Amino acid sequence: MHPLGEAPQQRSTSRATTPATTPTAVDAAGLTVTRASLGEWHQVVEWAAEEGWNPGSGDAACFHPTDPAGFFVGRLGTRTVSAVSVVNYSEQFAFLGYYLVHPDLRRQGLGLATWRAAVPHAGDRTIGLDAVPAQEDTYRRSGFTSANNTIRYGGRPERSGTSPAGVVPLATAQLEAIAAYDRQCFPTERRAFVGRWLTAAGHTTYIRQRDGNIAGYGVIRPSRDGHRIGPLFADTREDAEALFDALTAQLGPDEKVCLDIPEPRQAACALATARGLTPQFHTVRMYTAPVPQNWLDRTYGVTSLELG
Repeated sequence: MHPLGEAPQQRSTSRATTPATTPTAVDAAGLTVTRASLGEWHQVVEWAAEEGWNPGSGDAACFHPTDPAGFFVGRLGTRTVSAVSVVNYSEQFAFLGYYLVHPDLRRQGLGLATWRAAVPHAGDRTIGLDAVPAQEDTYRRSGFTSANNTIRYGGRPERSGTSPAGVVPLATAQLEAIAAYDRQCFPTERRAFVGRWLTAAGHTTYIRQRDGNIAGYGVIRPSRDGHRIGPLFADTREDAEALFDALTAQLGPDEKVCLDIPEPRQAACALATARGLTPQFHTVRMYTAPVPQNWLDRTYGVTSLELG
């Protein structure tokens, strides 16, 4: 998440009671906050693109069905001016992203008002987010604790020159097994999201197999500027390298890729560097409650900064 408007000063932990079909409203200079449809959310994605976030071409169509009640926009009259998503993955875990205020209207309290209307949707769930470093202290005051930096690596990938063995394209019959593997690599179960993400138009998924078992998987998708890889989950660096090479094998020589790597995963950072990618910026993964960090053990690239 890249917070671009007013940052929150406090966090409510009360469980939301408003039905998904009923707008949530607050008053800040006439601001009204409502839940956004998928069609309305496309405007927010355009804002993200203008801010240089390089969203995937079909991200909204995969993100929104995960929790349609968790996408919020603020309006002044009929004009959309702010946004935030608070996506409930399970009864225990939610992820916050897309915290945006239109550049012409920042520092007027609109972001904070949108935040206060949206965050109660998470109830008493643990909330994760990816913050820009400039806002880290603000989120700490709001009840979040820093877990690790996440570094975006990008560039034109160097090719290994060999065809990776033990890597196969996704088969529909593998979806349940991949979802089970994914559960070892993410703070909560997200089976429905994984099914959409792996099979979405434009997404290419490869599976790493060893002795008949899944040893990793990776997804590459087109973005506004090149392609994004995410997730890239694997048992070992060798497995991750094979997946990376398969995912990038069909790219043209001038096509760029990027992926977001938790900084503690030095093997993943070394892999990105070995393939010619360089650090571009970093965010800070933060949570409102402790999250077991063993999910990082297989992470060579997170799924996204917007939904974790």
